[in-house]
Amino acid sequence: MRAVGAPYTASVMEIWMQTLLGMLALPAYGLSTVFVVSFISATLLPMGSEPVVLGVIHLNPAQYWPVIAVATLGNTLGGALDYAMGRGASHLAAQASNASVQTRALRWLHRLGPKACLLGWLPLVGDPLCTLAGWLKLPFWPCLAYMLIGKFLRYVLMTAAFFEGMQLVL
Repeated sequence: MRAVGAPYTASVMEIWMQTLLGMLALPAYGLSTVFVVSFISATLLPMGSEPVVLGVIHLNPAQYWPVIAVATLGNTLGGALDYAMGRGASHLAAQASNASVQTRALRWLHRLGPKACLLGWLPLVGDPLCTLAGWLKLPFWPCLAYMLIGKFLRYVLMTAAFFEGMQLVL
């Protein structure tokens, strides 16, 4: 711990980061951290789960599949929360007004149906896409299944690309 007024140095940051990463690598904290961060990052909050997923796997490669499974579960449940918020907003909007929303994006999503939730992993548009699926009252279980598939493939491909790239660099 540094004294008040002491200069901030890179070594302090390095020690803090090593301590944090060491704690995240512990199975007792690592998987629960992955779940919470993956869940929160799938909501409309601007946050990414990739650094935590990659960090935990890097520190504990034997946990690869458990981390992927927990991240997929957390991210999918976060998408289900987005869906539920959209569904609730749909009910509130229907009570407030009988005017229908007819935008091109909503028509496209409605026409594509639950398969559109396969794209729920995309940055910036994925979370609102899951919310709009709820807004349009698309069937929940097919939407959830497509979210799960898309998010699982994202984590597997992302980690494989990252660690393969690290092998080439090193």
